[in-house]
Amino acid sequence: MTDKFLEGKTALVTGASRGLGRRIAEDFAALGATVAINYASSDDAAREVLEGIEAKGGKAFLIKCPLGSYESAVALADSLDAGLQERTGNTGLDILVNNAGGGPVANFDATTPELFEEVMSLNMRAPFFVTQKLKPFLRDGGRVINVGSLGARTAVADYAVYAMSKRALETFTVLLAKDLGPRNITVNCINPGLIESDANVHVRADENIAAYLKNTTPMRRFGVPADFAGVAVSLASPAMGYVTGQIIEVAGGMSL
Repeated sequence: MTDKFLEGKTALVTGASRGLGRRIAEDFAALGATVAINYASSDDAAREVLEGIEAKGGKAFLIKCPLGSYESAVALADSLDAGLQERTGNTGLDILVNNAGGGPVANFDATTPELFEEVMSLNMRAPFFVTQKLKPFLRDGGRVINVGSLGARTAVADYAVYAMSKRALETFTVLLAKDLGPRNITVNCINPGLIESDANVHVRADENIAAYLKNTTPMRRFGVPADFAGVAVSLASPAMGYVTGQIIEVAGGMSL
C-alpha cells in the first residue's frame, strides 16, 4: 500500500467543517483523495479546513448544505454532481462518510416533539436519504462509513433521542451492507466514545466528571481526533475490502 493510496479517489464527508469530520476530510485529502467538504453554516470554519488542505497540496471543495430533510439530500447530490464533474470530469464517488449529527441534552421526560423531530432528522433521516440519493454515484468497490456513537449501546439517559437515533443508524449500516455488498461496496459504522472535540468541551471542563470518565476507561485517557480518523482511513484502504456491516467502537475500552 502506498502513502497516497487514495490518489484518484473521491470522497464526501458530511459535517466536515469541525471536529471528527474535519480530521477525516484532512486525512483523506493527505492520502490523495479529492474531498467534498459538506457543512451546514460556518463559512469561516469551512474555508479554514479547505485552505489548510490546499496549503498541503491536497484537493477539496466546499458544499454548504444543512442536512436533515429529503430535500436537502437532493440538494447535496446536485451540488456534489456539479463539483465532481468540474474537478474530475465525472460523478463517481468512492467514499461516503455520513458524519453530520448531534443532539442536545434531553432525557425522556424533557423530550419535546420538536426536539424529537430535530434529532431524528439529523441523525437518521439525513444519512438515510443522503445515501439513497448518492447510491448511483458510488463506484463499485467503494466505501460507506457511518458515524454513530457509543451512546447508542450504553443508552445514555440524558441523550434519549440521540441514543435511539444512533442505534437506528447501526441497523441502517447492516441493511445497507446487504444492499451494496453485491457491488463490492463495504458499509461500516464507527462508534466514538469520548473523543476530544468542541462538542464535549463542557464535559471535559468538569474536573470531577473528567477524572471519573478517564478512570473508568481502561486506557485512562480521552480519545483524540486522530484515534477516530485513523479507523476511517483504515476502512477506506484497499486492505479492508472484505469487512462490512460492522459496528466498530473507538472508545479506549470505555464500554467494557
